Amino acid sequence: MQPSFFAPGPVKAKICGLTRGDEAAQIAAMGADALGINFWPGSKRHIAPEMAAPWLRELAGVVTRVGVFVNASDAEMLALLEEGLIDAAQLHGDEAPDQVARLISRGHVAYKALGVRDRAGLDAAAGFPGSVLLLDAWAPVTYGGTGETMDWALGREAVERWPERRIVLAGGLTPENVAEAIRQVGPFAVDVASGVESGTPGLKDLEKVRAFLEAVAKRG
Repeated sequence: MQPSFFAPGPVKAKICGLTRGDEAAQIAAMGADALGINFWPGSKRHIAPEMAAPWLRELAGVVTRVGVFVNASDAEMLALLEEGLIDAAQLHGDEAPDQVARLISRGHVAYKALGVRDRAGLDAAAGFPGSVLLLDAWAPVTYGGTGETMDWALGREAVERWPERRIVLAGGLTPENVAEAIRQVGPFAVDVASGVESGTPGLKDLEKVRAFLEAVAKRG
């Protein structure tokens, strides 16, 4: 069964970079459609799978759990998908289209996240398989989570170019600007990490999360 985050409906909200089970449960209860858990050791929001496993299991069926990976092996991602710790894999590194295709061919939800700087970035995105694509701000020396805002005009172009794809908009979103981002881009979903924190990566400001979700709901 397809995770609910990817089902048709109003604009969805994914809160990314969760590192604590208590926060994850509270944010799910607030109405977040998906939670992102970053398994890349180079991330400021990294958490090891064995540390997240207890609360990820508790959230099964409650909220869509998305594992965020950077240049991980198929085996690493498949282990978490097939164990049921996550519902989907977000590939946020330098992965090739065939790696995404292999995960999809195994019956899993997997999609590419790309930092987009210009139209050439959209052309590169066209080569990736699957019905979901995440577009982030261009970050030449890291993989997401920078707080930089993506060019929303490129986001809108992607939505118009691939009407059949679920475009997830990320990069620099906050409770203050997400409604305008939705208005300008018209994405399937929005994704936020640093925009709902108060200075400590991986620890969420629950009032900011609530404001973000409320802003999405009003526009969705």
